[in-house]
Amino acid sequence: MRRIRKGDEVIVIAGKSKGRRGAVLRVLPEGRVVVENINIVKKHQKPNPQSGVTGGIIEKEAALDISNVMVFNPITKKGDRVGYRVLEDGRKVRYFRSNGEVVDL
Repeated sequence: MRRIRKGDEVIVIAGKSKGRRGAVLRVLPEGRVVVENINIVKKHQKPNPQSGVTGGIIEKEAALDISNVMVFNPITKKGDRVGYRVLEDGRKVRYFRSNGEVVDL
């Protein structure tokens, strides 16, 4: 079980996009995440008429290291550490370490 998952609201804590929030689009296996509208880079793309791709300079999200983001806690309005807890019914869930609220229900 990963501490940060696809769809989580995260806040960037280091780098050029520090302090910005966004949703996780992808979690890559090498410990990196792609966050919506964060770490935008320009990519020079060649046209490919066979697949219908036009050429030019496109902007896309680049991956961030997973250590540079924290899960956003809507109650405290800050980034928060995440732990694991087993509920009475046997489910393993993530919870915020600061206030004990469950992240996923």
